[in-house]
Amino acid sequence: MLTLKGEKVYLRALEPDDLDFLYSVENDEEFWEVSCNSTPYSRFVLGQYLENAHKDLYEVKQLRLVICEAGDDSPAGFIDLFDFDPKHRRAALGIIVINKNSRKKGFGFEALQLMCKYSFTHLGLHQVYAHVGADNTSSKLLFEKAGFVCTGQKKDWIRVNGTYKDELIYQLIDKNVH
Repeated sequence: MLTLKGEKVYLRALEPDDLDFLYSVENDEEFWEVSCNSTPYSRFVLGQYLENAHKDLYEVKQLRLVICEAGDDSPAGFIDLFDFDPKHRRAALGIIVINKNSRKKGFGFEALQLMCKYSFTHLGLHQVYAHVGADNTSSKLLFEKAGFVCTGQKKDWIRVNGTYKDELIYQLIDKNVH
């Protein structure tokens, strides 16, 4: 699918072989703040998740794709559509590039562009949006570079280590979809 292939990365469906990668990401406390997770997942639970990953977006309201470096096939991260709302034609978007050596090379930006193009072209969405911690400078810059606009701020929205943090709402609206 050309929509999901760029020069630096391509996006692919989850495979059973992704269990170890998924397990390491979901259980890495460094990422829990952005994923709103606070407990570890077992291999069994994640294995069941992978078994159901083929289910239709309209049924499960979520689509997780693996970000792979072009020509390498090794996973660099994940990009998710979630809270899919077909009536209002919108979905939330989340992205994470795991390997620190893969960051700041344009992989996240290209993956974000590919997912937005897919969302607008193939899913007919009117908009995608993201929730970004107000102190997450890298994510703010990434979404702004991709054309997202900060449209709101939720005060004291996220509790991390006993402290509340603000969260920003970023939206990208496809003006061509009615």
